[in-house]
Amino acid sequence: MVTDGRIWVPYPLEQLAPLPGKLDKGDGTGSIVDVYDGVGGPVPDTAADVEFYVLPYMFDRPPLDRIAEMPRLRVIQTLTAGYEHVLPYLPPGVTLCNGRGIHETSTAELALALTLAALRDIPAFVRGQDAGEWRSGFYPALADKRVLIVGYGAIGEAVDRRLQGFEVDVVRVARSARFGPHGPVRAMADLPELLPHADVVILTIPLTADTRGLVDADFLSRLPDGALVVNVARGAVVDTDALLTELRTGRVRAALDVTEPEPLPADHPLRFAPGVLISPHVGGSSSAFLPRALRLIREQLERWSEGMAPANIVRD
Repeated sequence: MVTDGRIWVPYPLEQLAPLPGKLDKGDGTGSIVDVYDGVGGPVPDTAADVEFYVLPYMFDRPPLDRIAEMPRLRVIQTLTAGYEHVLPYLPPGVTLCNGRGIHETSTAELALALTLAALRDIPAFVRGQDAGEWRSGFYPALADKRVLIVGYGAIGEAVDRRLQGFEVDVVRVARSARFGPHGPVRAMADLPELLPHADVVILTIPLTADTRGLVDADFLSRLPDGALVVNVARGAVVDTDALLTELRTGRVRAALDVTEPEPLPADHPLRFAPGVLISPHVGGSSSAFLPRALRLIREQLERWSEGMAPANIVRD
């Protein structure tokens, strides 16, 4: 609904062009769009009039602290798929929308890259190249593996799409059972019977009170020897101490884009554990991010200008 309130976006207006015609680009009509990038750009002095706030793509506190300065706020749009970091700052009655549609492509790509790199031991090849060594031999393939996707939302389904053609058996798990676009989806309650048969577990589940520490000692103990755990979800989904115990025995391996704690301290034992490959939380940080983020913002502002409810509502 267009009013005389303000909209804050994190990108220059020329990147968002064309903006909906009912939004003001400086001619005095409709809601006025201000730019706040949360980093080095100026902070607009219009927080008290903001009704629609597109958070910058970061987890830092300053952009979140701005929410308390916005008494007229009605909608918060994140550019992240997860939104647990926003919940402590969310005022009652404010609609929260997440970044569904932005990260699926990039995160699914990285999930496959980490899986393949860990299985074929690409890090050892790189170390061999640096050392002038020729490390030939046989290495595990992804083909013929049973891959368990835990968390079958938009990102989990995107991972599934990319696994098609790799000659794998995909087992899908979500909060409740259903039939998905690529086959049946099992319920979380079925995990104890599924884990002993999983060669690869790819975590794409959101962090909630129910999923925090989901991958604990019991979860890991049920996996077969040699299983690979790939986490592109949130670090706190995995019990780090329990994972370290299993890694040190050599019984399981891991490929992690996210860790707990994060950023991972330089001297953290997880960095030096055998059988672990770590990337620095870059699942969504690729060239695929910006065009999809801009597209979502344009679509949400179009809905706002037409008086429609926004898409991707996760709290209302």
